[in-house]
Amino acid sequence: MTTAMGAALRRIQLGNALSAFGSGFTVPFLFIYVAQVRDLGASTAGIVLATFAVAALVVLPFVGRIIDRRGPLPVAVAGTVCAAVGSLGLGLAGSEPLVVCAAAALGAGIAVIQPSLATMIVWCSTTTTRSRAFAMQFFLNNLGLGVGGLLGGQLVDTSDPSSFVRLFAIESAMFLVLGATVATVRLPRAPKVEDAVPTDPEASQGWRTLLGDRAMVQLCVLGFVMFFACYGQFESGLAAFAVEVTKISPAMLGIALAANTAAIVLAQFLVLKLVERRRRSRVIALVGLIWTAAWIMAGVSGLVPGAHGVATAMLISTYALFGIGESMLSPTMAPLVADLAPARLVGQYNSAFALVKQLALAVGPAAGGLMAGAGMYTAYIALLVGCSLAISVLALRLGRRLTPAQENPLVVRELQARKAELSVRAGGARVGAQAGPAPDATEPVVTAERTPVGV
Repeated sequence: MTTAMGAALRRIQLGNALSAFGSGFTVPFLFIYVAQVRDLGASTAGIVLATFAVAALVVLPFVGRIIDRRGPLPVAVAGTVCAAVGSLGLGLAGSEPLVVCAAAALGAGIAVIQPSLATMIVWCSTTTTRSRAFAMQFFLNNLGLGVGGLLGGQLVDTSDPSSFVRLFAIESAMFLVLGATVATVRLPRAPKVEDAVPTDPEASQGWRTLLGDRAMVQLCVLGFVMFFACYGQFESGLAAFAVEVTKISPAMLGIALAANTAAIVLAQFLVLKLVERRRRSRVIALVGLIWTAAWIMAGVSGLVPGAHGVATAMLISTYALFGIGESMLSPTMAPLVADLAPARLVGQYNSAFALVKQLALAVGPAAGGLMAGAGMYTAYIALLVGCSLAISVLALRLGRRLTPAQENPLVVRELQARKAELSVRAGGARVGAQAGPAPDATEPVVTAERTPVGV
């Protein structure tokens, strides 16, 4: 990486961490705020949460092409302004229509920010440094959310609506800080405005190119199953199973969620060292096996109600295992999307993968909540065990379509460097052989004497 690329990447990561810190103040308390503090009821709170997903699904199909046309920087700035307005609107809104509109603005803004930042990280990294860059982003996101949630819990008071206004104002300010930070970034590969509009057929037909890319389509299917089986269950089916079947208290459920965050923060860079030289498809397949063990452990925790301490420990371990799997995916999935994308369609590919994630996050909680509400907990665990095993199968099938450079660019780069070094050495040896053997130092060197003219 060049010095300019490193400086730009540090600014992006700093702004991203501050934004996650601001979101941590509000995310854990959003349902309580809408339902109880604003006294709009649980149904309205559910509509607000659904609005985030709907807003993201509306804007994401168009964001990628705009990023590829105009560059990620102005798109990211626009997203931060939209998110800041939506966040502040949530804090000030007192009626259902205003709360829903503010949630739509916040959801759309966040949906725009995510692929824009991902594209900026791609531009400010190389194929060999990209895994570490995305791992750092994931680490800072979780650290910011965790610290923000802890501080927000100290400031919030359900009997005082103004305390929530302060929380949303902090989140809004952090979005604006992210926008200001991003606006000052000098992207080393930013295209000129006149060059930003695609002129080749591949770039002008982005969705057609993407859907014709079999590897990317398989990765999107894999991503949907992955987000459905993990992130889509945290706040719905798994939480309901923990409270209703394992019989843990809501406070203990908070500890389990904290264990998930702690596992990510503590293990991220240790895991990175273990996976960055491994084939990406094999790493993803291993995550599927780890999550299979996690879901089996969750299911077993519901079968030992007499040993409450053991059941609680098993459920907390379930959340921790999910965190280990997430830390393995952060340096794997996003860099793989970038390496699959043609140079002029990086924004399109990032946006498409974000769209798949949002679909899974919309379907996952709905499916988990319906099965939990019907008491189908055995079928629920069986479904998620099957999904986790499917992750491993899909990952191994995807590996057959990936090139060595897409599977592990770091190892390929090292092999190329080694071959180049051996080639240089071999070339030097050939030159030395053509020059003939050096004279022996023990033999006298005979030189021809020049005879003076005229003698």
